[in-house]
Amino acid sequence: MTEQQTYNAPTIEQEIDVISTYRLEEAASKVVPKGGFDYISGGSGKEFTLQRNDEAWLSKGILPRVLADVENPDTSTKIFEHDLKVPFIMAPIAAHGLAHATKEAGTAKGISEFGGTIMSISAYSGATFEEIDAGLNGNPRWFQIYMSKDEEMNKNILDEAKADGATAIILTADATLSGNRERDLENKFVYPFGMPIVSRYLTGSGENMSLNNIYAQSKQKIEPADVKFIAEYSGLPVFVKGVQTPEDAVLAIGAGAAGIWVSNHGGRQLDNAPGSFEVLAEISEAVAGRVPIVFDSGVRRGEHIFKALASGADIIALGRPVLFGLALGGWKGVKSVLEYFETDLKRVMQLAGTQTIEDVKHARLYDMKK
Repeated sequence: MTEQQTYNAPTIEQEIDVISTYRLEEAASKVVPKGGFDYISGGSGKEFTLQRNDEAWLSKGILPRVLADVENPDTSTKIFEHDLKVPFIMAPIAAHGLAHATKEAGTAKGISEFGGTIMSISAYSGATFEEIDAGLNGNPRWFQIYMSKDEEMNKNILDEAKADGATAIILTADATLSGNRERDLENKFVYPFGMPIVSRYLTGSGENMSLNNIYAQSKQKIEPADVKFIAEYSGLPVFVKGVQTPEDAVLAIGAGAAGIWVSNHGGRQLDNAPGSFEVLAEISEAVAGRVPIVFDSGVRRGEHIFKALASGADIIALGRPVLFGLALGGWKGVKSVLEYFETDLKRVMQLAGTQTIEDVKHARLYDMKK
């Protein structure tokens, strides 16, 4: 039998000691089956952009500030109607079941127990809305959609997401086909379980299907009219995710986007693109505060959250580190990772002389290329 047919996801539930999220990746590689781990951690092509996401943080420095009268920094913020205790949320990631047997329900419970943040649910989830909802226990959620070629099917999925309590829709616009993910090709990776949310428009359930096959059955021709359709039909604010240029940010806002999501899909789509952080400031300048900006790709430390906020982001979305925590400790591991980011961000804020998230947004970063 292939690895996918006998996929043995971790099942342990325990709090984990997070010294660094970089170390979590190495630890997760020892407990997650190779095909699943490479799918989670890998990028496209030679993984230049994946590496660039990490290296890009070094281009800007945080200036230490003294005599700033800062104690017990306040990490609370707000987006739309949601009051958050931290400026970070869970990014939409497919197939959490590759990391842990509890799938997205485990991630949801970890987020619920941490409290004060938002879970973004991927259309490519391996769990049902009901299973995820049981874990979230009433905590807020956004829904990310990969559109079907059938508009009526898109309406049905949006209806279900709204009925489940989604308060925003995330349109992933940078994944009309799969990036050249060489690790997945080498492993002949296929999903070891179905995708109940989108299985209705797949030829098959998603189980034993490759990412290329699944993307091929989704809508490839994404255009501004799709943003307008989702916004008008759902009545919810729409984020356009995958924006990497000022031009696309302006285009998305003109199409009715209520938020811009700056992301290069964690380096998983177009290789030889810049790191996501490298393009954030110029996108923020073009957006000019008209709509909120969510940022993801390469976030591993409190310093990274600080720099992204100081460069124009309003909210940071966490990805791989949360799944590594899920792999190592189930929902308790997810909670441990979120607590790490909260603690690390507070430390950075205090050392940088910033009391609030608004202070962070107005902090001056140092050009390390001087």
